[in-house]
Amino acid sequence: MHQLLEFAGNHLALVITFFGLAAALAWNLFFDPVAKSAVTPLQGTAMINHDNAVVLDVRSIAEFNKGHVVNAVNIPLNGLAKQLQQLEKYKDRPIIVACRSGSRSATAAKMLMKQGFSRVHNLRGGMMAWENAGLPLKRD
Repeated sequence: MHQLLEFAGNHLALVITFFGLAAALAWNLFFDPVAKSAVTPLQGTAMINHDNAVVLDVRSIAEFNKGHVVNAVNIPLNGLAKQLQQLEKYKDRPIIVACRSGSRSATAAKMLMKQGFSRVHNLRGGMMAWENAGLPLKRD
């Protein structure tokens, strides 16, 4: 125990960083509503097939045209706030938000939750995970 306290005293910046990262991880795992509602590509596929879920792709139009989930709605993240009215008809359906890796879609999911969309799910790993799972893409 004495050595542990000595280490902590000698490496205070490291200890503070460790506890900061641990707190951020705990927040992400236990309190972040977007992280709690994230779905894997296979869970998303089940939701699309059985719960009539809508996929909202928030990537750019160029990224979307390179490959997207069949019947996905494309509204780039930078224009989402201005185009939320397009999604009002889906307010009572599950919405799976997707981007390339899952970070932009997390931002979009938070935005939708703040606007009263109650069944919002972030696609964990984004379209990269979708492709890695071998799920179909539509290319324009």
